[in-house]
Amino acid sequence: MSGTVTFTAPLSQGFGYGIILGLGFAFALLMIFITWALKRYQNEVQTSEMFSTAGRSVKSGLVAAAVVSSWTWAATLLQSSSVAYKYGISGPFFYASGATVQILLFATLAIELKRRAPNAHTFLEVIHARYGTTVHVVFIVFCLMTNILVTAMLLTGGSAVMAALTGVSTPAACFLFPIGVVLYTIFGGIKATFITDYLHTVVILVVIFLFAFSAYATNAQLGSPGKVYDALVLAAKAHPVDGNAEGSYLTMRSKEGGIFWIINLIGNFGTVFLDNGYYNKAIAASPVHAFPGYVIGGLCWFAIPWLCASTLGISALVLEGPQRLSAPDVSAGLVLPFGAVRLLGYSGAVATTIMIFMAVTSAFSAQLIAVSSIWTYDIYQAYIEPSAKGKKLVWISHISCIVYSIIMAGFATGLYYAGVGMGYLYLLMGVIISSAVFPGAMTLLWKGQNWIAAAASPPLGLAVSLIAWLVTTKTQYGVFNVDTTGANYPMLAGNVAALLSPMVFVPFFTYVFGPQNYDYKSMRAIRKVDDTDVAVDAHVDLEQIPGETDPSQQETDEEMRKLNKAAFYARTLTIFMALSMLILWPIPMYGTSYVFSKKFFTGWIVVGILWLFCTLFGVVIFPLYEGRESIARVVRMMGLDLMGRKPTFHEGRKTDDLQSGAGTPAEQIEEKGKEALA
Repeated sequence: MSGTVTFTAPLSQGFGYGIILGLGFAFALLMIFITWALKRYQNEVQTSEMFSTAGRSVKSGLVAAAVVSSWTWAATLLQSSSVAYKYGISGPFFYASGATVQILLFATLAIELKRRAPNAHTFLEVIHARYGTTVHVVFIVFCLMTNILVTAMLLTGGSAVMAALTGVSTPAACFLFPIGVVLYTIFGGIKATFITDYLHTVVILVVIFLFAFSAYATNAQLGSPGKVYDALVLAAKAHPVDGNAEGSYLTMRSKEGGIFWIINLIGNFGTVFLDNGYYNKAIAASPVHAFPGYVIGGLCWFAIPWLCASTLGISALVLEGPQRLSAPDVSAGLVLPFGAVRLLGYSGAVATTIMIFMAVTSAFSAQLIAVSSIWTYDIYQAYIEPSAKGKKLVWISHISCIVYSIIMAGFATGLYYAGVGMGYLYLLMGVIISSAVFPGAMTLLWKGQNWIAAAASPPLGLAVSLIAWLVTTKTQYGVFNVDTTGANYPMLAGNVAALLSPMVFVPFFTYVFGPQNYDYKSMRAIRKVDDTDVAVDAHVDLEQIPGETDPSQQETDEEMRKLNKAAFYARTLTIFMALSMLILWPIPMYGTSYVFSKKFFTGWIVVGILWLFCTLFGVVIFPLYEGRESIARVVRMMGLDLMGRKPTFHEGRKTDDLQSGAGTPAEQIEEKGKEALA
């Protein structure tokens, strides 16, 4: 290694601003049109329930697509490529497995949430119903810290890539990214998140396929797994990896990679289990579709960071030449754009710009819904105006989206000037938030946990994690700065202390002060918002709006029977999948210090590509199949509109949302068309 390479922007500033603003406004216009169409053809008026829960009728395919899109944020693509660059082929797997397990395990919580609190709008409402104000306030703080950290990573990582590829000002990117997202989220609510998540996922998968086929099939310099393998062997000779078996990039035995794996695993428990956005999606799901949606989403998501990083992180590594990327550039997430430009030149830069825009904006929309629902239901309605009706709550949701975006744009800009990048925040997040994971999960899973354990464990765990993090930094390095506090061992100590210390605090406080023996009745007592004022203003019967009517006792009993069955499957399947990804697959390869042969490496890459094809089916084709009848019905009604024949509905007819797939049978559509003509 003879120095570091300087990353120069291959695209113009005009192109960068055009992508950020142009695509942002294009999605906003699309969402305005879709919102109008859903109101006209599906009776989906933007009530507070529709804004935050989408009528609780979304089916598994679209839930899976939304999970994949929300979890494919800037860090997914950028951080996974960075660890591939640093540790070799183990990095993408450690990132993917360390962040898939949480989604799979969350399926169990999603089912429990639907069983215990069918009318909840947020996870924090459940906390409030069980424990009261003190614990509620504690978890509001930790959940908002989670949203703030995730949003900061989105903006810092996304703006760094935009600045590197187009020369766009980083502070400008931080403030411009949210504009289009705020517009379409305000117009469409969580429904906008689901629809745009689907569209974003399609684009991201196409771009990853483009890069993968280039690196492993068509590229002039690489073009096959065998050539990439040979290049990795040469790269290991030029700059062997300290702590890797034989210094190779072609092994799962990586000391620093293993440390990252643990940090990644622990930190992502917080960003899933404490991010209200994932509970929002579970709440929006039709009761029996939450479990399959999260399982399909988790399994489909695995292939995205695995193949993306195994392509672009590795391409950056083998195509860089004698000069290497600097450590700050690697931490900022510039490995992916660097690899894309070296692989495909100008077109690689364009594809990366679009892909990162999609990853940032889709996840940012989910954060807006998460924060706005917390502010609306857990702060405003809970403590400021408990009697507020739907119209006021919709207005509060809109205002909170705008205010939060402005605050976070300023915060991300401050982090940029402080020299804190996405990589640092990614490692830090577990230290800050993971102490609330265990007591939060036990709220739904264990009736014994008392309010003292739930209230005291998160702040005590945070104190322990901060002490472990800073003491390890001082012991190892003697000074405190971004480099030393962001090193692997201090971050490892802080993350482990954050997740595990509450496992001591919770049973201690529970049994010292007495178990609660909770009966879950107060959770079931949570009620929907009164949206009659919104329906009156929209001149629509509230009974016709999806999700506004309560199910009959018979429907409730049938749903509960299905949920109880799904709960058993959820626990069994998620535990098996977690053990497979954390122990059965990686540990034998790590323990034996196996260095990949050329044939094994080829098979490894082929499996990744095939898995991404399965992802394409699971989150692109399957949602369309589920929604085929509703899509056909809406298209037919649009056709009637274009012919000047306004479609009508029977009084009191219940409609499912466009994404739910629960459409009217073809014969009934024909009947409705005849009535419309009459």
